[in-house]
Amino acid sequence: MDGRPSTAGRGCCIVVDMMSLFLYLAAVRAIASGSLQEHPAPRVPDEISAALAEAGLWIDLERGVLAVPVEVQIREDLLEYLLVGPGGAAHESLFLTQVKPSLVNAALLLLGAEPGHNAHFEERESSPDGEPRREVQPPAGDGFYLYAAWREGEETYFFRVEDLIANLATGRTLRRHRWVYLGSRFAQLEPGQPERFLADLEGNLVNLSFFYQGNTLLTAALDECVEQTIWAANAWLVTPRGEPVCLFFARQALASLDPAWVAKLPVARSVPADEAGGGEPR
Repeated sequence: MDGRPSTAGRGCCIVVDMMSLFLYLAAVRAIASGSLQEHPAPRVPDEISAALAEAGLWIDLERGVLAVPVEVQIREDLLEYLLVGPGGAAHESLFLTQVKPSLVNAALLLLGAEPGHNAHFEERESSPDGEPRREVQPPAGDGFYLYAAWREGEETYFFRVEDLIANLATGRTLRRHRWVYLGSRFAQLEPGQPERFLADLEGNLVNLSFFYQGNTLLTAALDECVEQTIWAANAWLVTPRGEPVCLFFARQALASLDPAWVAKLPVARSVPADEAGGGEPR
């Protein structure tokens, strides 16, 4: 799948693109003007709230949390991404979402995210043989703690996403950390054409291994994420492929889920209720 809209749906896709751009810019203006901080109780602007709800997103400004509907994608093969869309690198991502990256980005901006620095090379002193030495510097800056949650029967499953990713080099899971917000970028791909939001164009939202272009919304930020062949799903914990999951982006580390959030969690379809808590879903 190359991620390009079909000719039959092109008009609809153009409308969605324009709406996504509007939401992105509206969120930037809201943050820049400080209007969100002027309210005793934070409130999402109506036009943004409606679009987020239609896409299945929900946001808690007071607690600094965004919830994104996803489904399990890759469980058996190597991973380079945590989250992509249908037109992205779906063959190497743990989760897949139908939500447009720019919509997710607008919500992250509403939570006050500031772009950090992507992984990059820095020149170091020459080695003994006189050759220049380049070292990879990991991403740094503002970001989010990521969690995955779902329900099976009456049981609630709630994990740091790192616990769902195995490091094949160490035999443990990915170390827990705060993922760095990049916010993707706009670029003019052809002279005379409008700039495109590259996360929308490429369909990749959150990368696990480092990618130096900086086109995703978030990136893992550990030194070991320079590797691209040591990551796999922790299949003992991950639900079957295609099962719905809620992916949380949190400004602060979460110890538990609010009961109101639990009530909104998706329920696994392939696990019979009598095998997952002994009752009907709440």
